[in-house]
Amino acid sequence: MTKPPLTILLAAPRGFCAGVDRAIKIVEMALEKWGAPVYVRHEIVHNKYVVDGLRAKGAVFVEELDDCPDDRPVIFSAHGVPKSVPAAAAKREMIYVDATCPLVSKVHIEAARHAETGLQIIMIGHAGHPETIGTMGQLPEGEVLLVENVEQVAHVTPRDPAQLAFVTQTTLSVDDTVDIIAALRARFPAIVGPHKEDICYATTNRQEAVKAAAPRADALLVVGAPNSSNSKRLVDVGARAGCAYAQLVQRGGDIDWRALDGIRTLAITAGASAPEELVTEVIDAFRDRFDVTVEQVETAREDVEFKVPRVLREPA
Repeated sequence: MTKPPLTILLAAPRGFCAGVDRAIKIVEMALEKWGAPVYVRHEIVHNKYVVDGLRAKGAVFVEELDDCPDDRPVIFSAHGVPKSVPAAAAKREMIYVDATCPLVSKVHIEAARHAETGLQIIMIGHAGHPETIGTMGQLPEGEVLLVENVEQVAHVTPRDPAQLAFVTQTTLSVDDTVDIIAALRARFPAIVGPHKEDICYATTNRQEAVKAAAPRADALLVVGAPNSSNSKRLVDVGARAGCAYAQLVQRGGDIDWRALDGIRTLAITAGASAPEELVTEVIDAFRDRFDVTVEQVETAREDVEFKVPRVLREPA
């Protein structure tokens, strides 16, 4: 039986960013240096496949520091942690390694500097997301106010409207964030913004690639986890760019074939914590059913690399 033709528009950049690469490397190097088990507070990155792979090598994932023994190393996830967490680890004399993405750390430093000058911080982010919790936890309670959308800007009640600064979660929709910042500036004209945008290069680049590919496609698949903020934003960006159907899938086995019935062109991308082998798995699932032609849609090249912490580069 002849397979129907399908053109796959493969967005680039896609998948792993430098912060995710570094975080995974930190866990692997910690296992090499100290042996198993090594404890990791929260998922190192938001991807089950990655977490399961590290678990098989001897990483133990826990929710809180209280779940870790004192005598084994603990790693903090790429999303960042409140200041209270490393303070508690130091008090218990634990070996700990901070895998916080350097671009998230930049936001932490920014927030602390603004606070030192007496400014109260407004954070644009998603309530309950580990990165938001980590950033808000850099300062005492009440010093960081959270807004998630334009509507909430009207209801936020700062201590002094003339003494404000804002920071953002690094994995937000670029377009949505522009609207929220505009609403903040309209309501609080004196508000101070970051010197350089907080939304990270990888989030921006992946969204731009989707904007280029999605309008040409009948459907968009984003390979990523349901708890991955940047992956969910790629689905939103694809839909907004004019793609009639956009779906988040974790693996090749998650594809909703009925929803894709009759498609001739498909755009595929992957969130910043999704490994390339999962993209290959999804493409192979389409090769089983279609005569596939792959066309790369590249909007940027990435060559960013972040060093791992010194403690892992030193001999045991």
